[in-house]
Amino acid sequence: MKRMPMAALAAVLVAPYSVDAQQNYPAKPVRLVVPSAPGGGTDITARVMAPKLSEFLGQQVVVENRAGAGTMIGGEVVARAAPDGYTLLMGISTLAINPAMYRKVPYDALKDFAPITQAVSLPNILVVHPSLPARTVKELVAFAKARPGQIQFASAGVGTNPHLAAELFLSMTGTKMLHVPYKGSGAGVIDVIAGHVPVMTPSILTGLPHAKAGRLRALGVTSAKRAGGAPEIPTIAEAGVPGYDAVQWFGILAPAGTPRPVIDRVHRDSVRVLQSADIKERLQADGADPVASTPEEFAAFLRSETTKWAKVVKAVGIQPE
Repeated sequence: MKRMPMAALAAVLVAPYSVDAQQNYPAKPVRLVVPSAPGGGTDITARVMAPKLSEFLGQQVVVENRAGAGTMIGGEVVARAAPDGYTLLMGISTLAINPAMYRKVPYDALKDFAPITQAVSLPNILVVHPSLPARTVKELVAFAKARPGQIQFASAGVGTNPHLAAELFLSMTGTKMLHVPYKGSGAGVIDVIAGHVPVMTPSILTGLPHAKAGRLRALGVTSAKRAGGAPEIPTIAEAGVPGYDAVQWFGILAPAGTPRPVIDRVHRDSVRVLQSADIKERLQADGADPVASTPEEFAAFLRSETTKWAKVVKAVGIQPE
């Protein structure tokens, strides 16, 4: 009797289990990795969505912060995880930015992830410490030009969207400031509030609550249109920098190779979360717009963003590290 090769035998034994596992997904808690420190827009979005996503999935969704290396540490954790749907990534714009910023990225964002849905799109917000004698974008530009290289600006880390949004602002206004990177927007905002660093362009989710409370002064939003959550704040473009536009996004991805039935289940329930009245109201009040795209739409968007940010990095003259 001819013996069945071990590889074929293994496939026969594993296949029924794999199909059964997909049908019973999720059978245990799901880890949602945030590749930045607590308090940033990515973290806020994940924690706003997690409780209701847990309810819809029927298993707890545990948010886990894995910050560092321009969000590449958290990204690599998910890219290298088992493609079974139990480790997901709350991805951020840096997935599309890092290939242009770093010569060596530990994963290929277009090949090593399975996009599930773009969760939100949102602008950053240009904020300054209240002690800074600049109440408008034009006044900030004049103040910085009189002190080239002396004014510091914080960011969520080298190559993050808040970093490039600031670099684009400096490039378009002909100003020079000193970059101070942090491991996430939350940590940077804390230092701006404390007065250690006077300027920052965090996500509106991170910065707007502090601006409304008077702890920071908002000068403008980075999108082409005013933010729904703060219509009184002008865009940077209308406040003195014509053509300026830099928004960011967050979205849910799984490791490449994750079975389509699992992708479809997470997508279905994520969309239900984003379309829930209370979640939409919470996100929109803070200036973020829920998107809830399909996996295919999110994949196409990620490709287009990668091309766009490569052009921005080249235009502002940043050399890959």
